[in-house]
Amino acid sequence: MKKLDQQTIEERLKKLEGWEYRENAIHTSFEFENFKEAFATMTRIAFEAELQQHHPDWTNVYNTLNISLSTHDADGITEKDFKLAHTIETLLGN
Repeated sequence: MKKLDQQTIEERLKKLEGWEYRENAIHTSFEFENFKEAFATMTRIAFEAELQQHHPDWTNVYNTLNISLSTHDADGITEKDFKLAHTIETLLGN
């Protein structure tokens, strides 16, 4: 996978509301009604991530889910990251 340049990343982020580029990754966070909803969403994302063979770095504290996407093999952002970000947005109905 080819690493995307910063201009391409910034352009692509315009199509993903609430995502930002920093620290060599694209990041977002979601807040849910409770822990159960956050964890259920993580499970849904996990199945899709496994299908794409691309796994997020994420943290969950109670009802908040923080997600960071970066392609470690490319040492930066690639098409894989944007594909998974769009999948996550679709799963959440955004």
